[in-house]
Amino acid sequence: MTVNETILRVTISFMVLFMLARLMGRKEIGQMTFFNWASAIGIGSIAGNLVVDDSTPIKDGVIALIVWTAYTIALDIIDLKSKQGRSVTTGDPLIVIKEGKIMEAALKAARVDLDELQALLRQKDIFSFKDVDCAILESNGDLSVLKKESQQPVTKMDLNIQSIKNVLFPLPTDVISDGKVNSENLSKLHLEKGWLERELKKANISSAEDVFFAQVQQDGTLYIDRKTK
Repeated sequence: MTVNETILRVTISFMVLFMLARLMGRKEIGQMTFFNWASAIGIGSIAGNLVVDDSTPIKDGVIALIVWTAYTIALDIIDLKSKQGRSVTTGDPLIVIKEGKIMEAALKAARVDLDELQALLRQKDIFSFKDVDCAILESNGDLSVLKKESQQPVTKMDLNIQSIKNVLFPLPTDVISDGKVNSENLSKLHLEKGWLERELKKANISSAEDVFFAQVQQDGTLYIDRKTK
């Protein structure tokens, strides 16, 4: 392979990678799922092979990069449009600690042992399970932790408390996502669709299809984010 051909291959590979990376959107390393990470390695491998392997025609290498990227973007679109598809491609978050109790079945499903769980907690500056009220293992491998009330830092609101609201639910819970009602979550909260419809009417919203996201808060109130038109 001549110097000119090497420069040509590097230039083409670099430009194609740059354009495809822009098409695939911006996502930090910490936000990447395992599939995103594996897909990025695959694209990098194809690009590297295009640069150094003169037995691979430039046209074939570019086509391989484009097709691989197209499949990746297609799965990202499925993630955005379908909750069921998102569950298949990226998986669902798992509650590994609930109300201070370790969920052994969830740990087994995630193939995470106690040592790994403790390491993840230490990264959140938590060194004892007794300080944790709830912990959720996200689909990207990160751990979201809600400390027990006695371990939470004091806020400005805490210093000027007017009234203490009753905690009706252990965690804020999604009930509408992208215009679709999550009947399963409503059932878990022992709430009916009629209650949800009344709450939407109070906010001058006639249909759940007009709501991008709605979440029942711990005090029983409903947070609503309308779809942008």
